[in-house]
Amino acid sequence: MRVTRRDFMGGVAGLATYGALGGQVFAAAQKPSSPQTITIVDVAGNLALTQAAFDAYAAAKPDFVSRFAYTKAPSPELPAKIQAQQAAKRVDLDLVLTGTDALSAGIGLGLWVDLKPHMSELPKLQDILLPQAFKMQGLAQDQGIIVTYYPSGPLIEYMPNAVKQVPTTAQELLDWAKANPNKFIYARPANSGPGRTFLMGLPYLLGDKDPMDPEKGWDKTWEYLGELGKSIEYYPTGTTPTMKELGEGTRSMIATTTGWDINPRALGIVPKEAKVGTLKGFHWVTDAHYMCIPKGVSDEKVAVLLDVMNFMLQPKQQAIAYDQGYFYPGPAVKDVPISMAPQASQDCIKEFGRPEYEDWIANNPLELPLTPEKMVTAFNIWDQKIGAAKK
Repeated sequence: MRVTRRDFMGGVAGLATYGALGGQVFAAAQKPSSPQTITIVDVAGNLALTQAAFDAYAAAKPDFVSRFAYTKAPSPELPAKIQAQQAAKRVDLDLVLTGTDALSAGIGLGLWVDLKPHMSELPKLQDILLPQAFKMQGLAQDQGIIVTYYPSGPLIEYMPNAVKQVPTTAQELLDWAKANPNKFIYARPANSGPGRTFLMGLPYLLGDKDPMDPEKGWDKTWEYLGELGKSIEYYPTGTTPTMKELGEGTRSMIATTTGWDINPRALGIVPKEAKVGTLKGFHWVTDAHYMCIPKGVSDEKVAVLLDVMNFMLQPKQQAIAYDQGYFYPGPAVKDVPISMAPQASQDCIKEFGRPEYEDWIANNPLELPLTPEKMVTAFNIWDQKIGAAKK
């Protein structure tokens, strides 16, 4: 039997935990006075992993939720939108699905409901979450609940017919980019998982002074990115264009992550024969998606949303997050093997997954991304120093 990444990350202890608790780890909620319409805004692409689970909640609890209304928005634009709604006292977004980017910005601006007083209404997160996912939960500072998780990257993805000498170090990547101008690309970090993972992974690759301090500890990283930028045509505002351009042959190499490697190949955007590689000395900079409630949402809806969060953390719903590999593997809780996933997900991972991921995950360090405050700082410095050079 093929050992999955989930086996490395979770072990078998969690099954005993669930069994011992008899399912009572998930709190019971009080029914609202009438079924609620819940508006969910997704700024992370998370609905690709979770919409089926949200729909399952609505089907299972029609007396709690009449329907979920789904909408999407660019991550950098969401905080200002929520701020404006809060100032007008007319918040019409009930739940935000976000990566660490808008999570961090929202914490800095005080946008999110503090969930600390409600933790007794949720499962004990330390017991149910994967160890690294629980560390990622800490980044939310009790202002969000993790819903999906993956080791992420940074990885490089390339077309083997176009890249004959595959870079194995950060210096070799820079040399390759200089020798092949405009053939390497990555997206603006503030709105791209692979972009920010590449950004946060470089300090480890380059041996910078303090990988957790972009302002005072990233001298080598900023110098490197400035030099690399001379061979980059432009920085897309999101990840999807980088995948399309790799698939079309406009680019030969891009920054990627496990999920962004698997899913675009499964969808036919990137050819199946594309390859991935790591750079010497790399550390995984892990990533996650979170559920956050904006301040201004009614108490009745907050109570319903806490029940929704409970539901989303159940193993059966977590298994849906394998999806088509977009956030591979996806589940944040322990002991959700690929065998629990829908058959379509199992088939996709079997065809488009990569066996080398198991070795890379087992044998390379897992690091937390920057703290929210530091992440906002890193994005601002990148926008001013690196991104602005292309405008």
